Amino acid sequence: MMSRWLFAGMMGIAWTTAVATAQNAGVEQLYANNCLKCHGNAGQGGGAGTRSMLTDEQFAQDYDKRFFDAVKNGLPDSGMEAFGETLNDSQVWGLVGYIRELQYKAYRQRAGSPKADANGVFASQHHPFRIERVIERGLDVPWSIDFLPDGRMLVADRPGAVRVHSTGKTGGELSKPVKGTPSVRNRGQGGLMDVAVHPNYAQNGWIYLSYSHAINNNGMTRIVRGKIADENGSLKWTDEQVIFEAKPEHYQPTDLHFGCRIVFDPKDPTILFFAVGERGRGDMAQDVTRPNGKIFRIKDDGTIPPGNPFADQPGAYAAVWSYGHRNPQGMAFDLEGNLWDTEHGPRGGDELNLITPGRNYGWPIVSFGFNYNGRPLVSPWPKHPLTASDPVASDGIVMPTLRWMPSIAACGLDVARGDAFPDWKGDLFAGGLAAETVQRLRIKDNQVTEQEEIIHGMGRVRDVVCAPDGSVYVVLNDPDAVIRLSPDR
Repeated sequence: MMSRWLFAGMMGIAWTTAVATAQNAGVEQLYANNCLKCHGNAGQGGGAGTRSMLTDEQFAQDYDKRFFDAVKNGLPDSGMEAFGETLNDSQVWGLVGYIRELQYKAYRQRAGSPKADANGVFASQHHPFRIERVIERGLDVPWSIDFLPDGRMLVADRPGAVRVHSTGKTGGELSKPVKGTPSVRNRGQGGLMDVAVHPNYAQNGWIYLSYSHAINNNGMTRIVRGKIADENGSLKWTDEQVIFEAKPEHYQPTDLHFGCRIVFDPKDPTILFFAVGERGRGDMAQDVTRPNGKIFRIKDDGTIPPGNPFADQPGAYAAVWSYGHRNPQGMAFDLEGNLWDTEHGPRGGDELNLITPGRNYGWPIVSFGFNYNGRPLVSPWPKHPLTASDPVASDGIVMPTLRWMPSIAACGLDVARGDAFPDWKGDLFAGGLAAETVQRLRIKDNQVTEQEEIIHGMGRVRDVVCAPDGSVYVVLNDPDAVIRLSPDR
């Protein structure tokens, strides 16, 4: 006969195992264990009289905290128990993130994709537009574009080539790769990334490149500038200068999260900003003595301008402007001179952030996402409560203006300007790789007042650029192409 001590010990082991299993459960399993019986396998409701969670209203961002509080604290009047008694905050938030995935799936099935009419015209909230195919062949994973003053377009391919498109419009010719551009570490997510033309190019001829640079087997984001010369009909990269590079001991062996966009300050075109991803080393995003997970501010010659918040801190990178970023791959100034970035969260939780100097943007302390394998990560809110008037918590972490759940794989960002789409002027246009989307965002007082999907399902959106004439260019991967949104006259 089993002794009561042996029985108690076995029960203790079973209880400990059950707790450990619950703590290690992924969001799908947490939902199946705790929610499916009442809310259905897709969130459609039905069990115990529950209603659908799949409405447009409930998919809105301002329902995040409502869902979190409902799961954690329960809804006694509706018969819903408080799961915060058995689940920690990260698990509760993981359930909210999974619900958001179910809601998006239902939304996409319901809304479909923007479609052109019989005349090839797309409708939108403020402007009808057409889509032109500018470049359909000859590219190999295009990453970015920018425009020369004469209308020619520069195209950067991730494997390392820079090409020149003769007109920047349909019917132009694509050059052979410019000779002599930097050798890149073309591995994983790394390679040649951004190409940016200096605002004073007509006077100085400078073109800037960001790319993954190798030291031995390790890599890190590097910024250079140079010029393109035409030598007997052959384009050549000349006069190269290194503008930023990390310390050799800070290069990483990982193949992910390099950033990197380059933007010039519209108030002072001799100052530029760029971003470096945290390279898969989340803890380093909180350390200003490391380049990982930072936005940087430098002069166009690589020197440090006055006013950088950590320039006098011993051991810090003097160029750091803000920190706590994961992988920023969109960055732009709006027409009021505010700097914005879009950055990748993990599974869920991509962000649009208003960037201000010296601020901490939270990664990996807080996040709206969870691990790719489904395991809960953290909850999205800082430990100290936010005030209604200030989007910064008392512990210094800035909350995003917009979060995307599930992730769109945010990549590419610009502001609408010029004459082509006057009623879009000042709106941000944000791209997404995984979601194959371009979204128009109208922002007032740091709040998104309009969010509209402009295109969807045409390919992975790598870059979004507003041309000098105001037309909107979109760089695609799969297919590797460049398209142009032009007004329907």
